[in-house]
Amino acid sequence: QVQLVESGGGSVQAGGSARLVCAASGFILSSNLHVGWFRQVPGKDREGLATIYIGGGNTAYADSVKGRFTISRDSAQNTIYLQMNNLNSEDTGMYYCAARFRRGYDLSLTRDDYSFWGQGTQVTVSS
Repeated sequence: QVQLVESGGGSVQAGGSARLVCAASGFILSSNLHVGWFRQVPGKDREGLATIYIGGGNTAYADSVKGRFTISRDSAQNTIYLQMNNLNSEDTGMYYCAARFRRGYDLSLTRDDYSFWGQGTQVTVSS
């Protein structure tokens, strides 16, 4: 059974940092896998923030987080991370990791391209 479990959320002060963790089970981080991080705020669509192609390590970021967030993987631990720096109030939201099986470098931040989702972890940034 494919399962993704996020952790690492919580309350952070503006300007601070946090690291989110996505633990995968039921499958291994293989070369035909893409994993992405998404954020949802009430009343808005789920926004793609960062994605990584496990096979090549290629990454892509939304403009809103480029230069502040970094996605990485630890294949030995079957884990994906999202390092978030210089957080601001607009980063508040529920954060989800998601996976899709696809060989190749066509990175996507589109929600509908992903088949497997975690339950999310809340991040609240206070000023």
